[in-house]
Amino acid sequence: MRRTNLRLAVALLAVSVTTAGCHVASSGGLSGSPKGTIVVGVSGAFAENRIVAEMYAQVLQHAGYTVERQMDFPSREISENALESGQIDLKPECLSSLLQYLDPNTQASNDPAGVAATVAPLLQERGITLLTPSPAQDTNEFVATLDTARHYHLTTMSSLAPVAGQLTLGASPECPLRPYCMPGLQEVYGIVFDDFQPLDVGGPLTVHALQDDRVQIGELFSTDPSIEQDGFVPLVDDRHLQNAENITPVIRSVKLNAEVRSLLDAVSARLTSARMTQLVGKVLIDGRSVADVAGGFLRSNGLL
Repeated sequence: MRRTNLRLAVALLAVSVTTAGCHVASSGGLSGSPKGTIVVGVSGAFAENRIVAEMYAQVLQHAGYTVERQMDFPSREISENALESGQIDLKPECLSSLLQYLDPNTQASNDPAGVAATVAPLLQERGITLLTPSPAQDTNEFVATLDTARHYHLTTMSSLAPVAGQLTLGASPECPLRPYCMPGLQEVYGIVFDDFQPLDVGGPLTVHALQDDRVQIGELFSTDPSIEQDGFVPLVDDRHLQNAENITPVIRSVKLNAEVRSLLDAVSARLTSARMTQLVGKVLIDGRSVADVAGGFLRSNGLL
């Protein structure tokens, strides 16, 4: 843990800094800090992204940087423009989704090191640096309701192919166009559903449709705690349609120094998929604030 000198400690007490939640342009740390200001954003307004972005914000604040937050970007397209234009300086990303955004013609894979090596120069051209990927993955996962899985003996995506024509898929409205969704399911597995319901991106509409049996198969995020809570059965991607989606910091190169790199890489090193699922559950199920959950994780891991 970085030691704060006496002058900094007194200043912190004087201004009574309160850790901010996920609101646009909230700030913390020392206003006008000589270390400068870093604006933290998200690639999409999901619990996973907000929790990790808040971790970045809090470790930087703790080290004496002035931090502003812009946590309401609805999509990667908008947040990437914000990053490249300097509206924000830092955000968490998922490797293969970022690669497909930057270069749709480049084939991603389930090898995080390989994907990172491909992404890094594409970002460098834009004045952005890719830091060390975390072990945590937040990928797309297809799940079956428990009754459906038992009735059709579903455990893998391959086992779904022979019976998909009797079932309805619920997923994002973009699913018919995304290579990892309906086109990929047909190409890799030969899966063609009886019907498709456009719902949301791994969100509550999909969960509720599964609960009500309006859809029997749904596309969720792998860190969604409702998978375990509602007894949904994750179908193993046995032919590796989904690619490496390790959560990774990306930062404008002009804002990067050795200390910032060390702080952010330390956060990444402690993130795992299982831990992310637990943290998301604390927000979505237990109703705790993003700032509280992020801060608790950082303190328990010696990062604050």
